[in-house]
Amino acid sequence: MKGRLKPPPNLRAETKRWWTEVAESYFLESHHLRLLTLACEAWDSRSAALEELRANGPYYLDRHGIKRVNPALGVERDARISFARMLRELGLDIEPPADRRPPRLGGR
Repeated sequence: MKGRLKPPPNLRAETKRWWTEVAESYFLESHHLRLLTLACEAWDSRSAALEELRANGPYYLDRHGIKRVNPALGVERDARISFARMLRELGLDIEPPADRRPPRLGGR
């Protein structure tokens, strides 16, 4: 893609900087930029969930006094998995697997 790339406006400032750094460091086609954006949105969701968990803890008492799991735990988990998957799909820092087969013997 040509020209200066701009990160999506809905990202947090820190995530926008990372989006720009990655977009400028690699040759990314439009579908890669979409994957990068999804990864960044997942990171921001995870960050928001972690803030909620730090503020209110992983559990809360409902109106009947029963201990319940904070829904932010599930949001954090899902966002973490999504972020990892988007990075894997982008394949920016993954070396191809080494060929682990022994070399072929001549004549066979």
